[in-house]
Amino acid sequence: MSETLFIADLHLTPRKDIIPRHFLTFLATRARKIDALYILGDLFDVWLGDDDKEPIYQEIKVALHNLTSSGVPIFFMHGNRDFLLGTRFAKLTACQLIDDPHLINLYGTPNLLMHGDTLCTQDIGYLAFRQRVRKPLWQKLFLAQPLLLRRYIAKKIRTNSQAKTQTTTREIMDVTSEAVISALETKGVYNLIHGHTHRPAIHQFKLNERIAHRFVLGDWHEDKAIILSCTPDGCKLIDLLAR
Repeated sequence: MSETLFIADLHLTPRKDIIPRHFLTFLATRARKIDALYILGDLFDVWLGDDDKEPIYQEIKVALHNLTSSGVPIFFMHGNRDFLLGTRFAKLTACQLIDDPHLINLYGTPNLLMHGDTLCTQDIGYLAFRQRVRKPLWQKLFLAQPLLLRRYIAKKIRTNSQAKTQTTTREIMDVTSEAVISALETKGVYNLIHGHTHRPAIHQFKLNERIAHRFVLGDWHEDKAIILSCTPDGCKLIDLLAR
């Protein structure tokens, strides 16, 4: 059966071994039987450059390459945690980097893919930060620093972000309906797939007198791994670890 899978927000890190193991098992088993795998951002909890040689990252790169070598294409979209992932990583894994937003034809139906952070238009502070760090000059200067210094800077940024998150309402950090509608209307489509918010759900709503859908991917935990499975018959959310 034809099937395409979508994942996001795994936040893989050397500090938590179980979730990377779930991902490696997924790449070696379920993912081998599909048409394509789309990773819509935040595969890693933080990515400080393609020169980071953490052992678990090397293992993941090998597993991704093994999957692409088996004939399953992998498409990778940057998230807010791994936007520094670059062409060296893509070359080693044979993953194809895609822009955000990205339009695909999924079994005859056009779908818009996004990470989802730009849909959270009420989070003005984050969007200003995003605009700054996505500039090529900022990234060039940051990546020119020693890896140890990059880790220190990233830790400070993360600490400040966590403090801000504790005082920010969940509504501000969620997508706005206006941003969703604008994104769909700009591309002239009625299906949107995104992650970022960690609120897995399938939303159905009216748009220009037609039914539209917003598929929200879920984050991964030690006991839960949410993916979106799409076939010619439709899309559904699945927990890989459900018994």
